[in-house]
Amino acid sequence: MSKDIREKQSGKKAGRPDFSRYILIAVILIIAGYFAYTNLFKEEAIKPPVFIDPKEKVKSVQEPQFKKEGELEFLSANSKDTIRKIDVELATNDDERMQGLMYRKSMDDNKGMLFIFDKEEEQSFWMKNTIMSLDIIYINSEFKIVKIYKGTTPFSENSLPSGKPTKYVVEVAAGFTDRYKIKEGDKIMFTKN
Repeated sequence: MSKDIREKQSGKKAGRPDFSRYILIAVILIIAGYFAYTNLFKEEAIKPPVFIDPKEKVKSVQEPQFKKEGELEFLSANSKDTIRKIDVELATNDDERMQGLMYRKSMDDNKGMLFIFDKEEEQSFWMKNTIMSLDIIYINSEFKIVKIYKGTTPFSENSLPSGKPTKYVVEVAAGFTDRYKIKEGDKIMFTKN
């Protein structure tokens, strides 16, 4: 059989290559490329940040119990009369000061916490993991109240700076300073057990 007859029977003309094989390979490569692209470069779904309510974090923590370690008196700036006397728990080292009143659920007006620092300098507190609202009272080395934050926001991590050098800080239940008319300029006096 001659070459011309073979080309006629197979439908091929002399000098023309068979493109069907190339087209099939190209289609396979395009499909494979599409799947590779969609799987390799697929954008991850954007997940919102996980928010853990701080109130949920403290539910499993056992509430620390108040320990009377001293007594504190608030004194009127003008007459030196006692305005109010309370029992205090002391925070005298870094661990105790860091713990503060965290995880306490309540505190009556007969109790508070006295923070005693080694030297007088500006201080700053926050309300992280603190369940109840507080009045925070900053006191200098002369026992004079220099700054009061009233009704602080529970769980807030906002800084509450003294603004002036202080050596002592007293934390009491929110509203305490208004109930007993304690103000900046008044003084304190304390004794340890």
